[in-house]
Amino acid sequence: MTKPPVDPTKALRTAATVLLLREGGSGMEIFMVQRNREIEFSSGALVFPGGSLDPGDTEIAGDTALVPRRGELDVDAAAIRIGGIRETFEESGIVLARPHGSDVLAPAAQLAALESQRKALDAGEVSFADILRQHGLLPAIDLLVPFAHWITPVNLPKRFDTHFLLAMAPADQIGRHDGNESVDSVWLSPKEALAAAESGRFNLPFPTVRNLIKLDKLGTAQAAIDFARRTPVVTVVPEMSRTESGATRLRIPIEAGYDGDVFEMMRP
Repeated sequence: MTKPPVDPTKALRTAATVLLLREGGSGMEIFMVQRNREIEFSSGALVFPGGSLDPGDTEIAGDTALVPRRGELDVDAAAIRIGGIRETFEESGIVLARPHGSDVLAPAAQLAALESQRKALDAGEVSFADILRQHGLLPAIDLLVPFAHWITPVNLPKRFDTHFLLAMAPADQIGRHDGNESVDSVWLSPKEALAAAESGRFNLPFPTVRNLIKLDKLGTAQAAIDFARRTPVVTVVPEMSRTESGATRLRIPIEAGYDGDVFEMMRP
C-alpha cells in the first residue's frame, strides 16, 4: 500500500467503513445510511456504515479465542476489520460473524437476539467482545476486502485515516439504520446513489462519490470483490487549494484509479 507523507502534527483517528454489497435485480446494490443532521461528522449525508476504531477492536484482534486465525494480517490490520464489523452491526444490524466451529456465517434467526444490544453497544454499556462471547460468534474478518484508503487533507482541523472495506452482505440479513446516528437506510445501485446526489435528494461526501463511481464501473458485486482482492490500494490524501473563482480544488493521485485526479467544488 503506497502511503504519501502526512502532517505528523495533527492527530489522525483511524476509521473503518464497510461497503456492503449484494446482487440486485439490475446489478450491484450497496447499503447506505443517512446520517442524523444533529451529529457532528457528515451531518445529514448519505454514507456507508462506519466510524472510528475503538480500543476494544484491537483487544479483539489480539484475542486468539475470538480471532483464532488472522492469516497474514497483523493485529492493527485485523483491528481495522473488527472495527468495520462492529460499526456495521451498530449502524445496520448486519452481523458478519460465524458460530464457533462453523465455516458459514451465522443465520439471521440466530442473530435476532443481538438486535436488542445494538443501542447498548453504541452507548458503551456493553462491549463488542462481550456480545461475541455471549453468542458464541467469531468475527469473519476474512470476508472484508480492502478497497480504498483515504486520509483527510492536512489543512483540516479534524482528520480521519479511513479504510474502505468491501463485503458481500449475507443474503438473509436485510439491514436497517439504528435510528440514532443514522435516520434512514437504503439499498441502491451506485448509479441510483449518484443520481440522487445529482438531483439534490442526498448529500454525498467527496470520497463517497469517488468510490461509488469506481464501483459502478465494476458492474457486479462479485466483480467488485474480485477486483479488490487483486488490486493494491493506493492511499489518497487530497491536496486542497482555492481557485480564483473561490472553488475548492482537490487533487488526488491518479494511481488510485478514480475518475480523474483534479476536481473542483464550489463553496456551499
